Amino acid sequence: MVGSRQADVPVSILSFAKDLPNICSLAGLLCTVCALYYAILGLFPAAMIGLIWAVFFDWSDGIIARRLKGRTDKQREFGGQLDSLIDIVSFSICPAVILLSYGHFSPWFLPGAFVIVATGVLRLSYFNVFGLVEKSTYMGLALDNNVIILVLVFLLDGVFSQTVFAVFLYILLMLLTAFNVASIRTPKFAGRWYYVLMVYTVAITAIYGWKIVYIQG
Repeated sequence: MVGSRQADVPVSILSFAKDLPNICSLAGLLCTVCALYYAILGLFPAAMIGLIWAVFFDWSDGIIARRLKGRTDKQREFGGQLDSLIDIVSFSICPAVILLSYGHFSPWFLPGAFVIVATGVLRLSYFNVFGLVEKSTYMGLALDNNVIILVLVFLLDGVFSQTVFAVFLYILLMLLTAFNVASIRTPKFAGRWYYVLMVYTVAITAIYGWKIVYIQG
């Protein structure tokens, strides 16, 4: 009876913050908060650096969780919920804010921002219920792929006029959201792709860091 009562005692919320995969997830959230901050200020190279590191930590927490031994079912369940909620902020709300900020918060960009957030919420809700179609296949395009493409495309900022690039960015993000909820199967990148992402993250950071120092400096 005593053991049953002890099992029913709720675990403290902050105790999960000591779990290594969750620490990694929260590090990604910190990168996203920085990206949001710089996006609102209009410092988009810095925002892109924050975003790509958010993707890197998002991939890393899953790898750590799978390799870490001794985690309880509650820790795994909590980590899954935490990861999903952070994904909404990182890969839906943050790109929406970037679109709004690049459009100088014009009302014309509000529908696009809503679509980005709405499709992200729909996609993650679907994934949380149905999971992978197969062991390594998603239904629709994963949200982190949006950011991987976005930070690459944003290198074109300054090549075209601000108006032209804003329209291009709007169209691109709407196309990506369509793929996010489309009934198509896309691969889950894992294994060696993690090291590809690592190199990509460092390269993107270096390029945008150079732009901040030598161009906007």
